[in-house]
Amino acid sequence: MTQPIDIVIMAAGKGTRMKSATPKVLQKLAHQGLVQHVLDTAAQLQARKVVVITGHGAEQVEAALATAGDAQPQREFVRQMPQLGTGHAVQQAVPVLDDDGIVVILSGDVPLTQADTIQALVQQSGGDKLALLTLRMDNPFGYGRVMRDAYDNVERIVEQKDGTPDELAVKEIYSGIMAAPARLLKQWLGRIDNDNAQNEYYLTDVVKLAAADGVPVLAHVISDAVQVAGVNSPLQLAELEREYQKRQAERLMADGVRLRDPSRFDLRGSLSCGQDVEIDVNCVFEGTVKLGSNVRIGANCVLANCEIGDGAVIHPFTHVDGEKLGVRVGAGALIGPFARLRPGADLGEEVHIGNFVEVKNSTMAKGAKANHLAYLGDATVGERVNYGAGTITANYDGANKHRTVIEADVHIGSNSVLVAPVTIGAGGTVGAGSTIGRDTPPNALSVVRGKLVQKENYQRPVKIKK
Repeated sequence: MTQPIDIVIMAAGKGTRMKSATPKVLQKLAHQGLVQHVLDTAAQLQARKVVVITGHGAEQVEAALATAGDAQPQREFVRQMPQLGTGHAVQQAVPVLDDDGIVVILSGDVPLTQADTIQALVQQSGGDKLALLTLRMDNPFGYGRVMRDAYDNVERIVEQKDGTPDELAVKEIYSGIMAAPARLLKQWLGRIDNDNAQNEYYLTDVVKLAAADGVPVLAHVISDAVQVAGVNSPLQLAELEREYQKRQAERLMADGVRLRDPSRFDLRGSLSCGQDVEIDVNCVFEGTVKLGSNVRIGANCVLANCEIGDGAVIHPFTHVDGEKLGVRVGAGALIGPFARLRPGADLGEEVHIGNFVEVKNSTMAKGAKANHLAYLGDATVGERVNYGAGTITANYDGANKHRTVIEADVHIGSNSVLVAPVTIGAGGTVGAGSTIGRDTPPNALSVVRGKLVQKENYQRPVKIKK
């Protein structure tokens, strides 16, 4: 198409059945608001402009959507106050729509319409026709029915509350999604009225106006009901979430990923995988996650914003969350079970992080190990370091963070405290139970312990009975 595409997203509804203080279009599907999914589709269409119509909770919706990424089209907001129907909603967008474009109207609570489906609808409109996205359903209750003439041409849409029994028996429904030339859509919107059972201005009335004007009305009929499914209740949201996750799982398995049980898998962002990746049950992936080849993810893990190298194993119940800084796990590393990798953790090849070990904003070189009950924060750890159980870096002085440097081949004994800023020299050994507050030289044994005090035949105090 040579004509620009402008997207109008209806996001003014209250969503009473959600029973939530959060506006319906901001309810989460796969960890992002329903309307954000629609905006992502608009970006795939390379739309010139996106107009979001807000109403209920307008300030909250507009604040949530105010910042657009670099790949997002220009975004504008208009408000529908009060809400007098779908036609009235789109009327609010008329002043900011240019006449030279094709307008695609989407709903902020219908999140899973695919970009190629919308592109086909735009092609069908062609800049001079009205194109509707429709679907044939066994149970069309609640949807507007598509009325066709004797020659199978679309001539009007009948809403559920206005239909006769014969009209409501029609199985073809209108999805709420249409594409139309902006210059014609503006004319039709100016002519709709509210002479109907709900005393509202129906957007669907533009269909009969287009037909009356001799403008062809075409239907792009699809069979995938999920693409037009809206969300009006927590139950519908949960059902759509499961359908979304099922499709993500099927896509990954088609690419060769081994999912132990695709019904117990959650992707809430993007996940890319190399060959022969295995993912056990109840794993959650958030943000941007990259898994190399031959990676194994154990059961009940949460991974967010991280990159896992080839052959690494993430044992069960491990939490990896890179947030903005990211987390990197090198090839052949062993992580967990019950480990926590926080933002800025950068682990080299064959690093071992064991149970109940937390790593934050630290680098660990090849072969370093922290196998039990330890904390590494703001640390630089060299190759082949053995970091003992119960050991911590004391990196925070109450006002500022300081760095600990542990050079190659150091052995840190159990239950030690390294008080930053401090450097443990290469090849050094720190005796168990030591508190190290100053730098140690290479290859030295450093032990800091209080003098042992013993009292023979010591009698503990006895509680006095009253």
